[in-house]
Amino acid sequence: MKASFYYKTKKITLNLLIHLFLLSVAVTCLYPLAWMVSSSFKTQQTIFSNLSLIPGEFNFINYYQAVKEGDFGRYFLNSIFYTTAVVFGIVIISSMAAYAFSRLRFPGKNFMFIVFMAAMMIPIPGSFVALYVLLNQLHLRNTPIGYILCMINVGLSTSIFLLKTFFDKMPKELEDAARIDGCTKLGIWWHVALPLAKPVLAVVVVLNALTVWNEYILALIIFDSRKFMPLQVALQSFQGEFVTNYPLLMAGLTITALPIILLYLFMQKYIIKGVTQGAVVG
Repeated sequence: MKASFYYKTKKITLNLLIHLFLLSVAVTCLYPLAWMVSSSFKTQQTIFSNLSLIPGEFNFINYYQAVKEGDFGRYFLNSIFYTTAVVFGIVIISSMAAYAFSRLRFPGKNFMFIVFMAAMMIPIPGSFVALYVLLNQLHLRNTPIGYILCMINVGLSTSIFLLKTFFDKMPKELEDAARIDGCTKLGIWWHVALPLAKPVLAVVVVLNALTVWNEYILALIIFDSRKFMPLQVALQSFQGEFVTNYPLLMAGLTITALPIILLYLFMQKYIIKGVTQGAVVG
C-alpha cells in the first residue's frame, strides 16, 4: 500500500510539474501577442506608461488609421495572392516529387534527393545574390511571378522531406488495389496518396504560408515598384526617422497576424494528426 501510494503521489507530482512548465511556456508565447493587441488600442502617450493588458480606453480608430495610412488594402491583397500561389505551387510540386522519390525507381534518385535535402542547410539570405542574378537574366525581377517562383523554391526542400517521410510509410497494398482498378501512377498520386496525406499537407501548408506571409527582405530585393510589395512592407509607414507611431504599428501587426492565426486554427486538427503520424521528425 505504501509503495503504491508513493508511486501514485510521484506520478501526480510529475504530471503537475510538467503541466506547470507547459503552462509557463504557453504564457511566455502568448504574452507578447496579448501585449500587441492591447497596445493597438492605446495612444502614443499611454502605450509605455500604462503597462496593463487592459487599456483604460479602447481607441478603435487606430485600426482605421493603420489601414488608411499604411495603404493596407493593396498590400493585403498582394500578400494573399502571393501566399495562395506559393502554397499551391509547393503542395503540387513537392507532393509529386516526394511520391516519385518514395515510390518510383529512376537513375540518380538518391543523389537528387540528397541534393534537395542539402538545400535545407543553406540559409535563405545565402541565395539572394544568385536569385537576383538569375531573375535579372530571365527578366523576372520586379515581377510577381519572379517572387512567387523564388518563394516556391524556398519551401520545396522541407516540404519534400515531410511528404516523402509519410509516403514511405504508406501501405503498398493501397497502390496495388488502385492499380488493379486501372489507376495510372499519376492517378494513384491524386486519388490515393494525396487524400491520405492530408495531415502532412496541413503541416506543409501552415509552415509555408507562415514563411511567405512574413517574408520581407527578399521582397525588397526583387521588387522596385511598391505596388508589388507584400503586406510586411506596409508596416514601414508607421516608422519615421525619429519617431515611431507604436499604436498604429501594433494595430498593423495585429491585422497582419490575424490571417495566419485563423489559418492555424482552421488546420489545427490536421496538424496534430500530422505530428502524431510522424510527419514532423523531431
